[in-house]
Amino acid sequence: MSTPNHSTVTEFVLVGFSNHPHLQVPLFLLFLGVYSVTLIGNLLIILVTSIDRALHSPMYFFLWNLASLELCFTFVITPKMLVHLLAENKTISVVSCAAQMYFFFFFGAAECCLLAAMAYDRYMAICNPLRYPDIITRRACWQLAGASWFVGFPVAMVQTMWIFSLPFCGPNRVNHYFCDTPPLLQLACADTSLFEIEALSATVLFIMFPFLLILASYTRIITAILRMPSEEGRRKTFSTCSSHLVVVTLFYGTGISTYFQPKSSYSPDTKKLLSLSYTVVTPMLNPIIYSLRNKEVKGALRRTLSRKFSLQRM
Repeated sequence: MSTPNHSTVTEFVLVGFSNHPHLQVPLFLLFLGVYSVTLIGNLLIILVTSIDRALHSPMYFFLWNLASLELCFTFVITPKMLVHLLAENKTISVVSCAAQMYFFFFFGAAECCLLAAMAYDRYMAICNPLRYPDIITRRACWQLAGASWFVGFPVAMVQTMWIFSLPFCGPNRVNHYFCDTPPLLQLACADTSLFEIEALSATVLFIMFPFLLILASYTRIITAILRMPSEEGRRKTFSTCSSHLVVVTLFYGTGISTYFQPKSSYSPDTKKLLSLSYTVVTPMLNPIIYSLRNKEVKGALRRTLSRKFSLQRM
């Protein structure tokens, strides 16, 4: 495989949505609004789960981590996209492109694992309620969350080093709004078949393996819920994991649709639309889903806001 010294490209052009110039300003306003809601929503989740003692439980500890990951994940993609929607110069240096790809992989892999940890937490709470306090301890929560964050490091490092060890001789126009693997591979001046095998293996390992763990957890959870004699009990129990299930469906549904498409069906425009789902829309929806579908979070939000307004009146 060639080394980076053989590459003549020093910067890339992120094409983004420039093929539709009449949509640049409307898209900017739309994505700016979405980004603002994302920041406010996730910051509120972090705030209420930190200061409200009623939410100092393992489930909300993982929710705090998820909101933090969503903030980091969207910060890697959205600000640069917003700038490029209005700027004439849509270039990004090779170093900045590599950094963006690294953090995209890092936070993406971490979120996959964190969602699996949250599913395991719900499995233990519903299927093993008597053992739950002894197994899901404060230390176990920190270990699960720490492992989820750490897993992203080797994944991102290997993926980024592999792709940027390929020579890029031109052209340098990336048909995407951020530095993602498929459009960059199309610009490499070398055989990428080995990398594609490695990338597929990493995707299966760090996306599908957590997904299978989630699937196994919810299979057991749903089985346990269906065995409950009371309809009210089934409804209340399912409500404790319904928000997480919706988030998992959104995140994995768009992710799998994007990265497991056959090459023959690959369309850059379709890829961009699908990518918007998990890089821009899902981080905005997650705090809304948890707020609207969770009475404890809604109660904590009301208490936090009422305390804030009371202090302002004093």
